[in-house]
Amino acid sequence: MDQQTQTELEAAAFRQLLAHLQDNTDLQNIDLMNLAGFCRNCLSKWVLAAAEEKGVAMDYDQAREFVYNMPYSEWKEKYQR
Repeated sequence: MDQQTQTELEAAAFRQLLAHLQDNTDLQNIDLMNLAGFCRNCLSKWVLAAAEEKGVAMDYDQAREFVYNMPYSEWKEKYQR
């Protein structure tokens, strides 16, 4: 498999993961962390690191909004138990 195809497949899988997490708000970050060793906040930090590596202007709040599909404070208010 060539690098471009691999990158496209990885990106599609990541988008599906984000969509799944955004649709399953009952799955709490602590549950994710305990079961999988990462959570939405980890994903946010990884997105931020990738943006910084590519020279894309982004801060942590923007990365969180990218992952949560809304401002983090709004997500916490609506879904965090």
